[in-house]
Amino acid sequence: MESELAISEMAEILDVIRARYSYDLGGYAEGSLRRRFVRFAQIANVPLADLKYHITNDAAFFSWLLDSLTVNVTEMFRDPGFFRAFRETVLPELDKHAVIRIWHAGCSTGEEAFSMAILLHENGLLPRCRIYATDLNASNVEKAAQGILPLAKMKQYTTNYQQAGGAHDFSGYYTARYDGAIIDRELRRNIYCSVHNLATDASFNHFQLILCRNVLIYFKRALQNRALGLFADSLDAGGYLVLGNNESISTSAFAKKFAAVDKPWRIYKTEPLPS
Repeated sequence: MESELAISEMAEILDVIRARYSYDLGGYAEGSLRRRFVRFAQIANVPLADLKYHITNDAAFFSWLLDSLTVNVTEMFRDPGFFRAFRETVLPELDKHAVIRIWHAGCSTGEEAFSMAILLHENGLLPRCRIYATDLNASNVEKAAQGILPLAKMKQYTTNYQQAGGAHDFSGYYTARYDGAIIDRELRRNIYCSVHNLATDASFNHFQLILCRNVLIYFKRALQNRALGLFADSLDAGGYLVLGNNESISTSAFAKKFAAVDKPWRIYKTEPLPS
């Protein structure tokens, strides 16, 4: 089976996806996208030359491909140090609002949104929160809405939670059932899951906090700027934006709209810090 996908072949595939399914993946970093196409072809046991045909004629095949292209590494309380810093720097500011609107952009299967719900719950803020978890992939959104995670991962998530400063019994936040862990319904009550495409869709609300961690690294510069512009337009004055550790706003067209609150953990604010 071929191990390389020509630029022209990938361009044709992206054209088909855009025309047939209205998904525009042209803003994604070419190298990463090409590697994911090749890896998916190997998993599906389909020659690279036949990818275009299957995508064009088989919607289920495309759905499978989209799952492969958009799945990102995710876990509850990933980067525990971030959650410790967030607890100290951002939570006191969120507490000043009567209603707190939070957007997890590129939420994958919901692990970060569930982690945030636990953090907010432990600090008495969850009843005031409206958490919007969105993703390009409808399958991811459905999984996030169900709130079911692999039971085998709970041991690692418990460790992450404790390292993030959690002081309660983590097992109290989920119910074990067969090989799944169902996140407590009360934690999920104020989480609203929906499909949203950062490449094409508009803002849908105003927020005090937007998290988009480890998503922009897969985008080309133009799409990064589009997403950051969308976030800037969606944040209230004094709102917070959080990116991934390997992402930066400093070279973007919107750098002047944000001030760094915590550079190592990529926490930004939409108004200048006090001098």
